[in-house]
Amino acid sequence: MAKISINIATGTVQQAEAIVGIDLGTTNSLVAFMHPEDKKPYILKEVDQSTLVPSVVYIGEHGERVIGQAALPYLVSHPERTIKSVKRLMGKAFHDIQESTHFKLIDQGPEKPVGIQVDGSTYNAVEISSWILQELKHRAEHLLKMPVQKCVVTVPAYFNDTQRQATRDAGKLAGLDVLRIVNEPTAASLAYGMGISRDESKLIAVYDLGGGTFDISILQISDGIFEVLSTHGDTHLGGDDFDQLIYRYFLECLELNAAHVDMNRTQQLEALALTAKKHLSSNTQFETEWEGRKLTLDQNTFEQLVQPLIHKTLQSCMQALKDSGKTKDELDEIIMVGGSTRMPVVKKAVSQFFGKTLHDSLNPDEVVALGAAVQADILSGNNKDLLLLDVTPLSLGIETMGGLMDVLIPRNSKVPSKAGRQYTTQRDGQSGIRITVYQGERDQVKDNRKLASFNLEGIPSMPAGLPKVDIQFLVNADGILQVKAKELRSQIEQSIEITPSYGLDDAEVERMLMDSITHAKEDIQQRSLIETKTEAEQMVLFTTNFIRKNSRFLEESEMNATELQIQKLQEVMNGDDKQLIQQEMESLNSLSRPYAERVMDEAVAAALKGKTV
Repeated sequence: MAKISINIATGTVQQAEAIVGIDLGTTNSLVAFMHPEDKKPYILKEVDQSTLVPSVVYIGEHGERVIGQAALPYLVSHPERTIKSVKRLMGKAFHDIQESTHFKLIDQGPEKPVGIQVDGSTYNAVEISSWILQELKHRAEHLLKMPVQKCVVTVPAYFNDTQRQATRDAGKLAGLDVLRIVNEPTAASLAYGMGISRDESKLIAVYDLGGGTFDISILQISDGIFEVLSTHGDTHLGGDDFDQLIYRYFLECLELNAAHVDMNRTQQLEALALTAKKHLSSNTQFETEWEGRKLTLDQNTFEQLVQPLIHKTLQSCMQALKDSGKTKDELDEIIMVGGSTRMPVVKKAVSQFFGKTLHDSLNPDEVVALGAAVQADILSGNNKDLLLLDVTPLSLGIETMGGLMDVLIPRNSKVPSKAGRQYTTQRDGQSGIRITVYQGERDQVKDNRKLASFNLEGIPSMPAGLPKVDIQFLVNADGILQVKAKELRSQIEQSIEITPSYGLDDAEVERMLMDSITHAKEDIQQRSLIETKTEAEQMVLFTTNFIRKNSRFLEESEMNATELQIQKLQEVMNGDDKQLIQQEMESLNSLSRPYAERVMDEAVAAALKGKTV
């Protein structure tokens, strides 16, 4: 018997399961869904119309977590407990980290992911990213009124195998089945390509400058096939770096040494740098005061500051064109993606470089998530008109004699992709071969990223050079590698799916997953307590400001009673009794309501004095 799914909340028949598209961003994250009726992708919005979930996580004293918009204030008040831009740490060990952070990083070993320490607890980028994905999952389930267990997640085109695996691990930890990992520029092209007819043929460049990463991809769209010809980029270049340049400029203006500025003031000044950058996207000058001193930044100075970063992106553009075998003149469109492309200086430089008008009709913050939703729709079988052909961002190979890298799959190879080569032994009677897999573009393996290593044992005793060891690389559609090794004479073989040195093994993922299940009730309770405390803080602030501004309308007894009740509320706010906090909030509300209404009545009377209705 056929099965149908009925949405109990709306009473409508719907598809059996929702496959969503997720843009797990450095600065902000989004979730999108292909509407089953009009066949268009939509960003899922909350009631307040907010689409962006800031990729920020606050970890409280008792391990409680605050994610997204509610976590932003803690960047200033508790920077050491608030994690942002965690995407830059994905798939990396401690020695890979180039920039300083306002939270504590610890070295867990050369082949372990970098640790993020808050109090005595240690977390990692995969774990924290999974919390952000979990928040997106909850948002999707709340808005779609159905369970969400499958998704497509986007990553920067220049993410290596380790970082892609880490992203998949984060999805697994969040309770999501990641059906496909798609490069961000490719996803953006899918969103724009929805309106291109099958008989059209276009060559496009996707310039993607986000909060933490930059990518450029050259794509050929023809007969509904989106073929990536080449990709290039930098996983350590984005809006965060523009912010840091402004921050350092402000330090110079204030004659401050960064080493002598405490964490809270650093966060305040960095927040000011972000505000300045956004302001200059639509104004020629930014002015403000900080600690009694005037700070200014004009558009010309800003452009001079960021010119080296923009030049780096254009160098990547030149390399991508060269790899694709195309010229600027052959390009039909330049698509702008990522919130950082809103900066006029970026638009101007890219337009001049390509000599073309830029295509930025879709919201640059949302276009990647929209494309992920399109890919999700393709994988669900609903859209058979489009086909996506992506490429590997970096070369894959093995270590040979002398520590050299022998490339089996060159960068910009189509995925899925398969390649193989035969090797032999170096010594008489050698019974095993150590196979070490690397990713990168350098000739020596020491300059590339080690992905994994394994042994092919049991080779029969033969003279050196006689055994034939066939090594096969298979890169799947997510850009993740599987390696097979087989000695052809004896038929002995070994195969592994590459588990990155800096990622998490299944046992670690399972442990984290079990932890999240075991502590689910506790997490919900802690979240609820945090929300109640936040509400209480806002009530104290509002009431204090109100009685200060309207003291002339209040009796002394009312003032004293209110101040006493505020003190009581502040005392219980330090505890963990949610019910007690709510009781004291209600007491303060009851106490202030009569005189608040009286003040309102007097204000209305004054406004209407001498007027007739």
